[in-house]
Amino acid sequence: MFEAVGFLAVKLGVIPSDFSYAGLKDKKAITYQAMVVRKVTPERLKNIEKEIEKKRMSVFNIRSVDDSLRLGQLKGNHFDIVIRNLKNQINDSVNLRERILEAIENVKNKGFVNYYGPQRFGMGKKVHTDQIGLALLKNEVVKAVKLFLTPEDLDDPVNRAKKYFLQTEDAKGTLSLMPEFKVRERALLESLHRFGMTEEGCIQAWFSFPHSLRIFYIHAYSSKVWNEAASYRLATYGSRVVEGDLVCLDADGDEEHLPNSKVHLVTEEEESANTYAIHQVILPVLGHNIQYPTNKVGLWYQEVLSRDGLQTCRFRVSTLKLNVPGCYRKILKQPHNISYQLREEQGTDVKAEGSHIHEATLSLLISFDLDASCYATICLREIMKHDV
Repeated sequence: MFEAVGFLAVKLGVIPSDFSYAGLKDKKAITYQAMVVRKVTPERLKNIEKEIEKKRMSVFNIRSVDDSLRLGQLKGNHFDIVIRNLKNQINDSVNLRERILEAIENVKNKGFVNYYGPQRFGMGKKVHTDQIGLALLKNEVVKAVKLFLTPEDLDDPVNRAKKYFLQTEDAKGTLSLMPEFKVRERALLESLHRFGMTEEGCIQAWFSFPHSLRIFYIHAYSSKVWNEAASYRLATYGSRVVEGDLVCLDADGDEEHLPNSKVHLVTEEEESANTYAIHQVILPVLGHNIQYPTNKVGLWYQEVLSRDGLQTCRFRVSTLKLNVPGCYRKILKQPHNISYQLREEQGTDVKAEGSHIHEATLSLLISFDLDASCYATICLREIMKHDV
C-alpha cells in the first residue's frame, strides 16, 4: 500500500504525507479503500488513470471532499475469501463437510482471540516491524535505520542494495542499486545522502516517512506486546472474568477509542457474582493514557516494559513528533454476516494401480465482516485450526 501511495505521489507531484486513509491494506489481496489526497483536483487524478492501471491499480469514485481521513476512522472491513484443496487433519474420521460446518458455527458463536495478525510484523522477515518500533521508542534512531535496511538472506536487487549499505553506509551508492519501486527505502536513502548517517541525519531520514508510517512501527511493537498479553491472560485465568480485569462498559462503543471513564476494574464481589463475561474483557495497548489490570496481568505488563528497557518510557518520541496515548482492545471478537459455500473443483489426475482417477477437491468460499483492526488471517486460523 505504501508503494502504491508513493507511486501516486510521484505522478501527482505531491508527497506521500498528502495522502490520508482509514486503514492499512494487505499486499497479498485485492483490496479496496477510500483515500483522500490534498492539493489535487479530481481532473488531475482522472488524467493519470491509464498510468495507474499499468501498475494494476484503479481509482474510482473520484470527487472533492471537505476533510482528510485518519487511521482508525472506519467501522470495519468486508472479506471474500476462497480456501482451496481442503483436507481433514490426519486421524480425523469426521466427514469433512461436517467438520467445516462445526468450525464455522463455533467461531460464529464463540468468536476468536483478537490477536493482531502476523502481517502486522512482517511475515518471515529477519527484522520485524515491532523491533524497529522498539528502537524508535527508545530514541535509538540510528539503530532503527539499520534495522529497516537489514537485508534478507536472498540474492535479489533489493537485498543486494541493503547488504551494500550495511557494509559501507554509502547512501548515494545504495540509491543507485535500489530498485525504483522500493519507495520507502529510496526516500530514507535520499534523506541519509543529504543529511548523513549521524543521529540528526537519521532523525531527518525518519521524517521522510509520513506520520502514519512512523507511528505504524511503534504501533507494531505495542501490538506484539498486546498479543503476548492476551496469551498470558488466557493461560492464567482462562475464560473466567476475575478481580483486577478491565472490562468495557460501552457495549456499542469503539474500544480502540474508549475513554478511561468507560473502562471498569472488576471487583472481588463482581467476580463472585459473575457480573461480566469474557467478551467484555479488554487489555490495554501500550501508551501514556491507559490503565493496567491490577491482577497478575498488570504485573506482567510491567515486567515486559522492564525487559525491553521501557520502564521509564513516556510513549512520546518528541524528536520524531510521535505521541502514543494507547488504547484498549477486546480479547475476543466475532465475525458478522458470515456466509459460506462449499464446492467441488476438478483436481489433477491421480495414478492408482495403473488407472487414472480424476480427483475432485473441495473449496470453501467464505464471506464475513470484521470490526476495525480485526484480522481475517486470525479468524481463518481459528476456523481452520491451522496457520494461514
